[in-house]
Order: sequence, then structure tokens, then C-alpha cells
Amino acid sequence: MKRIVTAAISAALSAVLAGLLLPDVAAAQAQTASSALRTAQAPQPIVTDVSAQRRRPLRRVPIYRSEPWAPSVYPRYNPGPNAVRDCTAHYVQESRPSGTVITPRMNCWWQPG
Repeated sequence: MKRIVTAAISAALSAVLAGLLLPDVAAAQAQTASSALRTAQAPQPIVTDVSAQRRRPLRRVPIYRSEPWAPSVYPRYNPGPNAVRDCTAHYVQESRPSGTVITPRMNCWWQPG
């Protein structure tokens, strides 16, 4: 395990040192080039993935409500204080393609309490 860690650290350090030394080598080569070559070459802008992409502004869609907010419960009325929900349940016979089945049905309403 120590050998792997040592090898990884040495590889990282050599990559960092190579990155630090390469600009010096490039600068030395640029100094030795003739002045005619340097004036003929215009500096080129560096194109990266981020600079090549153009960001479009987000489109904002306004939302206008025709009526004030109300819950989507129907009917929309307030049963009042102490109201009680009263329900009746029964079974109904239904004809379906698979045959006749019995299904439950429920009816509910509000009663003043």
C-alpha cells in the first residue's frame, strides 16, 4: 500500500513540475524565433468548451390568473362551523364485458352540526 501511495505522489509531483517547466521552455523557444515570424503570427484567441458555447437568456412566461386562488374542491362552499360529513354506502350491480360484477358506491354530503 505504501508503494502505491508513493508512486501516486511521485507521479503527481512530476506532472506538476512538468507543467511548471513547460511554459519556460516555450518562452525560450519564442525568444529564439526571428522577429519576422513573431510579427507575422497574430495571437489567436484560446477557444475552450465554455467560451465556445453561447448562453441564451431564459424565457419567462407570465402567468395571469382569471380569478383569485381557490381550492380545486367541488362544490366550493363553506359548510360552516361544526359541520359533519354524512355518507351512505351501498352495492350496485354493473354489467361489464367480463360479466356482471357488484361494485360499492358511496354518496356524501355536509350536514350542519
